[in-house]
Parts: sequence; structure tokens; C-alpha cells
Amino acid sequence: MGKWFADWKKKISSFNQNVRLFMLANVLIQIGMGVFMVMYNLYIKELGMPETVNGKVISMAALASAIMLVPAGFLSDKFGRKWMIVGGALFGAMTLFYRSVAIAETPIIYAAFLTGLFMAFVQVSGVPFLAENSTPAERVHMFSIHFALMTVANVIGSLFGGVIADVLEVVGGMDAASAIRWALLVGAVIFTAGLLPLFKLQNKPPEPVQVRVGKEEKVAPVDSSLRRNMILIFHFSFASLLIGIGSGLVVPYLNLYFSNRFDASNAYIGLILSLGSAMTAVAMLIGPVLVKRVGKVKALIIFQMLSIPFLILTAYTTSLMLASLGFLMRQALMNAGNPIQSAIAMEIVADKYKGLANSVNQMVFNIGWATMGPVAAGLVIANGFYWGYAYAFTITAGLYIVSSTYYFFVFGKRKLAEE
Repeated sequence: MGKWFADWKKKISSFNQNVRLFMLANVLIQIGMGVFMVMYNLYIKELGMPETVNGKVISMAALASAIMLVPAGFLSDKFGRKWMIVGGALFGAMTLFYRSVAIAETPIIYAAFLTGLFMAFVQVSGVPFLAENSTPAERVHMFSIHFALMTVANVIGSLFGGVIADVLEVVGGMDAASAIRWALLVGAVIFTAGLLPLFKLQNKPPEPVQVRVGKEEKVAPVDSSLRRNMILIFHFSFASLLIGIGSGLVVPYLNLYFSNRFDASNAYIGLILSLGSAMTAVAMLIGPVLVKRVGKVKALIIFQMLSIPFLILTAYTTSLMLASLGFLMRQALMNAGNPIQSAIAMEIVADKYKGLANSVNQMVFNIGWATMGPVAAGLVIANGFYWGYAYAFTITAGLYIVSSTYYFFVFGKRKLAEE
């Protein structure tokens, strides 16, 4: 264990200043967003607005991201990552401050749309920026740390927002709406603090990809032709669409799954979902060990395929403990592959198309996720709490298998030969 921590410390210290500054900024931004993710729907409720307003807020933010992801990717490729990230975060922070004090339905919904719009620039430019400030040899470790930090920071923000609101209400004697409003403002301040490291970023030109040949390293520039890169982006995006459709069937409804099938308490559901985030962070940090042994593509496929038995267990078990185990293992294994997938994409797509590749990939995943809500609800309504969820989880398992198989045949032979 000590050797493992020492290895990670050595890896982090080897990252250049741009990477370390971006990770610091990202931690602060994600803590701020974590506060909003948990507290904002409660704020709307305390303002006395109907539940439909929460649905509109979520939909408008998602719609804005879907609209802006591809244009943001083009702009990021054309004008550079730094100012796209800084601009998106700066205007995003403004919308968070406004949302913290807005009390009318229409401004709240429009502000949520603007938050989604501006955060698309941060979301799209981050992974290409990290890729351009690293070498292929360190990218798996770097992306693993990056995604793990995002997960942990989001959980910290979620817990922190609730604590602030409770303390202000119980100790400070505030009404619930005012206490939550101050918690949101604190979240917006933490988010804004993330701008300070971003302004220190340097627009470092990307380095050529180094491929080891024998005992020497030679420069092997990635083919930058439009046709070749569009084909690669299509393949990545199709695999992501399948995963997005499968995830959209089950992940947004996991809290309802535990509540409806097992009548689990809110406290238990909150605990198990938090443990899922914690296990995901740990699995992301373990991922590079597997990559070192079997290579990137094999590691990604192994993680995805190992998650499927646990998904099936969750689908058909009648035991709350087994369902919890299945959920935790599926969550950790499936998400452990995300940094590896990002590393593969950023390695084989030419620098001038990295932003576009990342934006299209995220857009199709979000489309798959967003369109499955009515399908999942329809399965549960038509078949009941047991078979409805069982069918949804089984379809997801099938989609994961198809996606992993497709990924192997499209990318596996080429990447495995290199590795």
C-alpha cells in the first residue's frame, strides 16, 4: 500500500504546472457544483414552487449542454483551451450567483439554461487540455486522478452544502429557504475561487506523440486528415451512445430502485449512493495498474465486462444486501474505464480535432441518457417494481456487451498491436 501511494505521489509531482493548476481549479469548481446539485432542488421546493419547476430546471440545463457541446468543441479547437475554460467558468459562476438569489420561476429556468450553456465550454475543453499537456505514457494515470478528484470533490460539495444549510437553520435561526440560499452562495464562492488557478494556465503548444520503437523514442505524428479523424470520432461516439442509452435506463433511477423494490430508507439510499461514489474514485485510481499489465483497450473492456455480472445480480436479486453489493461493484467497475477511454481517444485523435471528439462523445452519451427516461418509467409501470427494473437492467447489460464488443473490434487490434 505504501509503495502504491508513493507511486501516485511521484506521478502527480511529474505532471506539469498546467495540469496541477487545472486539477486544483477543477476540485474547487466541482465542490461548488456539488453544493448546487443537492441543494438547488430543495431551494426551489422551499420557495413553494411546484415539483414541475425542478424538472424544467434539469431539462433546460441538459438541453443547453446538448446544444452547445459541439460548437464549444469547434471553438476550443480553433481558439485554444485556456480561454474557453476561463470564459465558461467565469460566466458560469455569474449564473450560479444569480440562481442563488432568484425567487421567480422564469428567471430560475432561464438561468439554469445559461449555466448549462457556459459549463459546456468547461466540460468540453478540459480533457483535451489535459491531453495536450501530457505525454501518452502518463495520460492514464493523469485522467484517473482527474476523474477521481472530480468524483470526490462532488461528494464533498454535496455533503458540505447540506451541513451549511442545517447549521444556519438550527444554530443561526434562519428559515429553510434563507439557509439554503446562503449555502448556495457559499457554493458559488467556492466555484469562483476555482477561477484563480485557471487564470495562471499557460497556452502551452501540444507536444508530438512519442511512440517507443525498440529502445529509442521516435516522433510519430498522428494523421490529421479530416476523413480519418471523423471516422474515429464516429466509432467512439457510437460506442458511447450505446453506453449512454444503457446507463440512462438504470442510473437516474437507482434511488427509486432501492426505494420501490426494497422499501429502503432515505438514509440507507443516501449512504449506498455515497459509497458508490467513493468506490468509483478508488477504482479509477486502481485502473492504471491493470493498464500497465494488459494495455489500455484490454483494460477498458475487462472493466466493462466484469461489471455485467453485478448488473445482472442487481436486476434479479430479492436481497437488499446483494443488490447493494451489485450496485457498488457495477458502479466502480464501469466508471473505472472512463479515464482509460479518454486516454485512448486523446491519443489517437489528432490535436486539432480533440475538442470536437470530446464534445461529440459527450453529446451522444447525454442524448442516450436523456431519451431513456420515459422508456425506463414505462417498463416499471407496465411490469411492476420487480420485473420492470429486471428488464431495464437486462437491456442495459446487453447494450454494455454490444458496446464493449464493438469497441474491441474497431480499436482493439490496432491498439493491442502497439501496446
